[in-house]
Amino acid sequence: MGIAARRHNDAPIAPAGAARTDSDMKNKTLAAWLAFLAGPLGLHRFYLHGLGDLLGWALPIPTALGVYGLQRVQALGQDDVLSWLLVPLLGFTFAGCALTAIVYGLTDRQKWNARFNPDADPEAPAGATGWLTIFAVAASLMIGTGVLMASIAFSFQRYFEYQIEEGRRISQ
Repeated sequence: MGIAARRHNDAPIAPAGAARTDSDMKNKTLAAWLAFLAGPLGLHRFYLHGLGDLLGWALPIPTALGVYGLQRVQALGQDDVLSWLLVPLLGFTFAGCALTAIVYGLTDRQKWNARFNPDADPEAPAGATGWLTIFAVAASLMIGTGVLMASIAFSFQRYFEYQIEEGRRISQ
């Protein structure tokens, strides 16, 4: 075979009998850190599935809307109704990416290599869990939980304040 076949993520597959190099393999630790640190931009999706991944291209949309909501809060104050809807998008997107980092980090070696390194040995080191992977999971758990709780609290607080204001307006 002169031309290597391609998988769903546009990464070349080594011809039969050829050994894959470590640079061809998808590393679980790197994927977990990318999901945690740059997940709202979709970088972990591009790393694992290639630039053709639609979810990777869709992830920056709620992130950008959430950042726009933060800018509206700074410019117009907390009483801006549109910002109530936009700010939680950023938090929920970040929390979802933190959860993705946790899932990546806790995936066992054989499942990781079967999914992201199908041509490699199931015990290949790219799917191994090391201390850096554990730190990514711990950081994702701590910060992701805090961001999720803050997003939920902000959403409910603003919703109930709005309901009270509308109730007062109706009663007058």
